[in-house]
Amino acid sequence: MKASASGFRWGKHAQLLVPLLSILLIMVFNLFRDPSFFSVYMSTNNLGNPVLAGNLISILNGASELAIIAMGMTLVTAACGGQDISVGALATIAGSVFVKILRAGEITMGAIAVAFLCCCVVAMLFGAFNGTLVSVFKIQPMIATLVLFTCGRSIAYWINGGATPTISSPLITAIGSFIPGCPIPTPILIVAAVALILSLIFRFTTLGLYTQTVGINQRAARLNGINPTLIKLASFLVLGVCCAAAGCISVSRLSLINHETMLLEIEMDAILAVAIGGNALGGGKFKITGSVLGAYAIQALTTTLYAMKVPSTDVKAYKAIVIILIVVASSPVVKQAAARLWTKIKARVPAKKEAAA
Repeated sequence: MKASASGFRWGKHAQLLVPLLSILLIMVFNLFRDPSFFSVYMSTNNLGNPVLAGNLISILNGASELAIIAMGMTLVTAACGGQDISVGALATIAGSVFVKILRAGEITMGAIAVAFLCCCVVAMLFGAFNGTLVSVFKIQPMIATLVLFTCGRSIAYWINGGATPTISSPLITAIGSFIPGCPIPTPILIVAAVALILSLIFRFTTLGLYTQTVGINQRAARLNGINPTLIKLASFLVLGVCCAAAGCISVSRLSLINHETMLLEIEMDAILAVAIGGNALGGGKFKITGSVLGAYAIQALTTTLYAMKVPSTDVKAYKAIVIILIVVASSPVVKQAAARLWTKIKARVPAKKEAAA
């Protein structure tokens, strides 16, 4: 009975093995290359406040937007069996709305809250548009979201009248860097807050269960009284809020919005984070924690390559090679082969013990 319970617990957490091993391998490589790579120390920022610094903090901080978007992408992947490739454009639209509202008057905490709520509503509307194409018109997610991927940055550009506006305020700076008196970068705290909110939603509602059910077998879900259309729409709405949060963080980091370069190509990294996190890209069972770890693994790899002084033009090629190895290692074919090998090893050990006795 104990063995079966232990096996259940292992099966429940085995999905995190690949992202954890990926991060571990990167850490071990860096410990041999430069033992001080993951050191964390106290420093002083431009305002004279003590803050945490070091490559580890840079990794956690730099992956914030990717981690938040990867959480939303995980839900869409699980429910729809496909990926949204418009998340970068959607985050840019949300960021443009955020800037547009803040530039209309004095920047206060109340104005920031209103601006964030407005950009969430706009992002959810665009998410609903994508979700309608997928859930109602049965268009494959990657094709459906290609529309917004193509025109989204142009829409963001039009929102601010074709300009690249800046916003200057200590409150905005605090969102993108550090809250005075807190040594932890604010984006890291925002990631923790988003993860906590989603965890509470999954714990106290049936959204997570219904999402997995729809992704595994849509017909069976419908027969059990679950509305697949509604669940798919809900996943796109959640992703819209995640894109809005990522867009606001990105704008706050630089106190400006550049429609052409903001979160450029984050779509591919988000999909890879979901894959590295052990989630099935064809839909079904998912684990938000795995996707977050996958995002940190990607950022750790990027930071490592830059620390090795790899030219920025070559970083993508090296990343692609490593990520291919990680994704292949986590593929069902390799997992099944490893499981068969492990079964054979376990069967031989008792046989050897009996022969020795």
